[in-house]
Amino acid sequence: MLRRCLLATIGLLACASVVAAQTPASQPPADASTETPEQQEPRTGDRWTYEVRDEITGELKSTVTQTITDVSPAEIGIRLTFLGKPGIGFQTFDHSWNSINTGTWKFTPNDGTGIKTPLEVGKSWSVRSTDFNSGSGASLKRSVTSKVTAKESITTRAGTFETYKIETSIDMQNANDPTKKFQSSQQTWYAPTVDHWVKRTWVSKSEGRVSDKGSVELIEYGRR
Repeated sequence: MLRRCLLATIGLLACASVVAAQTPASQPPADASTETPEQQEPRTGDRWTYEVRDEITGELKSTVTQTITDVSPAEIGIRLTFLGKPGIGFQTFDHSWNSINTGTWKFTPNDGTGIKTPLEVGKSWSVRSTDFNSGSGASLKRSVTSKVTAKESITTRAGTFETYKIETSIDMQNANDPTKKFQSSQQTWYAPTVDHWVKRTWVSKSEGRVSDKGSVELIEYGRR
């Protein structure tokens, strides 16, 4: 259950249901080579497709597409579909791409793994929140610290992007049993030109031991 919450923190696998087989529409590769890329505003129909890998085994775990279904002044609704699997999942973010609700986990005020504009090297921020599992009733206290450590050019199957590298550390403890503690470190390469991360890696630990190590990489994106 707590491992699911850590995956929810990454913002990609936080969904109890799996999704219908769907191949996203083909889009030309992007080349965001400008020195100061402009941030793309989110709109309904924007989509990003990622490959998710287990970095312990090297196994390709899934291919997931995130599609914006709704944009309000406060929130962004996302539909999750996994290639070759039935069902759909939904997730809610704020406009800084912090997760608010995964359908199973609710984060108050948010999970703290998004961005904070304007981005610049050296900028840092912190978030404290509460995670609540609507199915089990479990509650976690979360402390998140992020820092922009570099501007880097990243090439994936989707193209070449100018990104901000953000390093994030996450500490969680069971609200009912503070002796149960969990940690996660995350690296995010966020590209303003597609208003999303083009790559993410993470390492999760339970009681000081590695429990999960993974990555996601953008392979395709597009707009309606």
